[in-house]
Amino acid sequence: MAMASAHRDPVSPEHRLKRALLGAGITVAVILALLVVAVLALSGVTLASNSTALARVTVQPLGGTIERVRAYGPNGRQVPLTVDDGRLTPLKRLTPGEQVTVDVEVRRPGWLGWALGSERNEQLTLRAPVAHVTRRWITVPSGSEVRVSFDQPVSAVSYGSSADGLTHHTLSGAQSSVSLGPQASTGAIEIAAAPRPWERLGAPTQVSWFPPSQAPVMVSFPAAGSRIAPATPIDLTFSKPVSEVLGSARPQLSPSTPGSWREANSHTLVFTPSGLGAPLDSPLRVQLPHAVAVTTGGSGLRTTNQIEWTVPPGSTLRLHQLLAEAGYLPVVWQPSGAPVAHTPSAEAQAAVEPPSGSFNWRYPNTPHQLQAMWSPDQASVITKGAVMKFEDESGLTVDGLAGPTVWHMLLADAIAGKRLTSGYSYVYVHREVPETMTLWHNGQTVISSPANTGISGAETELGTFPVFEHLPETTMSGTNPDGSHYEDPGIKWVSYFNGGDALHNFDRASFGTPQSLGCVELPLAASAEIWPYTPIGTLVTIET
Repeated sequence: MAMASAHRDPVSPEHRLKRALLGAGITVAVILALLVVAVLALSGVTLASNSTALARVTVQPLGGTIERVRAYGPNGRQVPLTVDDGRLTPLKRLTPGEQVTVDVEVRRPGWLGWALGSERNEQLTLRAPVAHVTRRWITVPSGSEVRVSFDQPVSAVSYGSSADGLTHHTLSGAQSSVSLGPQASTGAIEIAAAPRPWERLGAPTQVSWFPPSQAPVMVSFPAAGSRIAPATPIDLTFSKPVSEVLGSARPQLSPSTPGSWREANSHTLVFTPSGLGAPLDSPLRVQLPHAVAVTTGGSGLRTTNQIEWTVPPGSTLRLHQLLAEAGYLPVVWQPSGAPVAHTPSAEAQAAVEPPSGSFNWRYPNTPHQLQAMWSPDQASVITKGAVMKFEDESGLTVDGLAGPTVWHMLLADAIAGKRLTSGYSYVYVHREVPETMTLWHNGQTVISSPANTGISGAETELGTFPVFEHLPETTMSGTNPDGSHYEDPGIKWVSYFNGGDALHNFDRASFGTPQSLGCVELPLAASAEIWPYTPIGTLVTIET
């Protein structure tokens, strides 16, 4: 049997070279790819928020150098920054929650820049951190410190009341809670915080604390029993949600006060007065539909469904300011700052907290008798006369007392810009013989006439008195010094100023000596001339 032998053609050197070159090429390609990956991996730039700074930029070893860092607020305003180890910290304080856009420009190394571009930009939009109070309604055992906690550490706080101002406190280090120290058993405070040293304080948050109690506890602001202005909002904060304490019912105010209740939050009801608010010089009570526990002034609690504040009377100084502005006084008033806005809330507030300013006489030749009676911040007979004239002009009962109704109408007139146009009159009578009566009006002596005052035993009383009744004609009756009765009909141009004493006409053979029973008698022409100038409220001075 014949056997066949196998035979292979040998690989040519040329073929082996091609295979070697191919393998080397693949290896080089792989190495280059790995180098590219490595370069890309080591040339990155990241921009992210930071726990202490506003943001942090990280540049990897082959990433290049930071060329420029810029930050902008929401309105395009540039925020200056400092860069320290990649941390970007504002040089100007930001407001918590403020939106900031950070733009970082990095210049790549020359050889890498040739391949990937010479610059790289990273942009990040973020907000400055905000610290929130974790518990706004706290139960605190009596005598214990009040501690306020936040959802992140804070570096500074301010707390107090909006009325008195908040007190700033810089903390020794970032803290997640702040002690207010021992406080009254119930209370409320406003606290504002800044999470970072480079931030301003945020908007204040009200925190309330209550002692342990089986009944819901209520804190009022302003505090119950205190004095409040007519337009002061009333804040009632409960230890439990309003819906649990009151249901759908709302408190009732007495006396009735224009305004409305709203839920400021789940635990707080706020009454905001409208119009002129609560009446001046009155107690203001709030009646709750269900009883709550309130402090008794010490550490104890009492259960009640009623609390009360005091609305003080209007200031005498502000009364004079309003009467002067309305033309009822012989003086004018000029505020030292901006005038009181002609709005109900502003006028009501000014009634108890008058603005500063100055009074000046309306006329350069004001009688010295009138000047001697004037006091800007003390009520006088000038005040009484002006109030009486205002009451008469306004259709009110004339008593010369600036009660709640008078104040209400004065404030309403101030808001409307209403002003008296009839001018200011003043009468003074000399009892020294020859007796005279002088009428002064708007800086001018209108008339000076002989007059008769009271005889011995019925003298006309010395002093200054406002006219309280103004009649064109009446019948006068009374008792003579000898006990006999008199009744005189048809007496004309009568202005009563002190009891039964009046300015009026009386037929006499002469004038200038004591002849009356206490009145100031005048000739017919003189009495007719002065009568239009002596309405209710006009002051009459009787002097020696």
